Amino acid sequence: MARPSQMSLVAFLQASNVSVYSGSWRYPSASDDFLDLRYYQRIARTLEDGTFDLMFFDDRLAMPAIYGDATDDAVRYGARPVKLDLTAVLGVCAAATDRLGLGATYSTTYYPPFHVARTFATLDHLTRGRCAWNVVTSVNDAEARNFGVEAHLGHDERYDRAEEFVDVVARLWDSWEDDALVGDRESGVFADPAKVHELHHHGEYFDVRGPLTVPRSPQGRPVLLQAGSSGRGRDFAARWAELIFTADPSREVAVEHYRDQKDRIADLGRDPDAVRILPMAYAVVGETEAIAKEKEEIFLDRLVHPMASLTLLSELLNHDFSGHGLDDEITDDLIASVSGIRGLVEGVRRHTAGETLTLRTLAAHRATLLQGPRFVGTGSQVAEEMHDWFDGEACDGFVLAATHFPGAFEDVTRMVVPELRRRGVFRRDYPGTTLRDTLGLPHPARIPA
Repeated sequence: MARPSQMSLVAFLQASNVSVYSGSWRYPSASDDFLDLRYYQRIARTLEDGTFDLMFFDDRLAMPAIYGDATDDAVRYGARPVKLDLTAVLGVCAAATDRLGLGATYSTTYYPPFHVARTFATLDHLTRGRCAWNVVTSVNDAEARNFGVEAHLGHDERYDRAEEFVDVVARLWDSWEDDALVGDRESGVFADPAKVHELHHHGEYFDVRGPLTVPRSPQGRPVLLQAGSSGRGRDFAARWAELIFTADPSREVAVEHYRDQKDRIADLGRDPDAVRILPMAYAVVGETEAIAKEKEEIFLDRLVHPMASLTLLSELLNHDFSGHGLDDEITDDLIASVSGIRGLVEGVRRHTAGETLTLRTLAAHRATLLQGPRFVGTGSQVAEEMHDWFDGEACDGFVLAATHFPGAFEDVTRMVVPELRRRGVFRRDYPGTTLRDTLGLPHPARIPA
């Protein structure tokens, strides 16, 4: 298949008191009803009005608790202490929409494969084929301790486990053939047992008999998302992912990452054009450029609390930075000792090439959302920058992270989307009923039992 002529737009959210940006709750007009289902339904309807491909939710299985070995700062400064159950959140969003894709983050480290397979197959049926799973390996020891484990698995072992995990989940999804359901009331045959298969999987990490208790879903399998940015993470994404979201701070870095990831996909015998690569980006849009720049200064400079930044940085890298000074250098030895998201540091290093990387610099990039591109301006200006990235094969579209609610996605839908449509690089309507239809992805062939 050929590279798509129109970009994908994906909305990146938290089921939380904040957007990806930890200072968003402090914005004067920010909604404070994040514990009410209508909050998420409003966002979902806005995104469907803008014909976004997908909304998906990030998740962690613990409050940030690595910095200073305590949750106090996360709670005090609102650094993502709230994390609602995503199954329920997707359910209420599904009820408010008809075509928008719906995705959730589930860990391969702390959930069993059968549970994840059943959850997402069920959601795919109930949404009539609009479900996606964001595959993560989890990041830190705080999560481990909520599941009776003292320390998080090491970086490479997490990926070893994830490889087997996703293979088992895919084969559970495929344990029912597409036409296994018969439903013949006269004969009394509900389904054909010759088309429902046990796995009898016995691996290094899992023993799973199967079959799944949910028939094969409308999409065959839910769409798989992944965000691995380290070398091992890129290899994992090349094997499994259908949407890959990245954290590339500049167009030049994104072009290199795009080519490298597409090459890895091709080397595994998969079609690179059947995988969408989407950098995370932030759009601050105004009726005039001056209004947009004023919003940027309010959102991303005035509302940042340094302790919230350090709290979240410690969570992501699984390293307690409370014993470090802000001007301490982030050395190779330090990075080798962390088991969290190493790609975050690698991305900032590329962005600050030639400079000494300190904790202050790293925290500032994380706090002010500089690990991805920041598009600031009128709808036409933002659309032009996005179009330039897309045409230059830096990406197949964008994962847009909101700076605040309400307003961020409303601004994009109202001011940017019409400009992208005028340029012919974004759809005016959904092409079908499933998320695979929207993405132009084929119905996946079954893995034989």
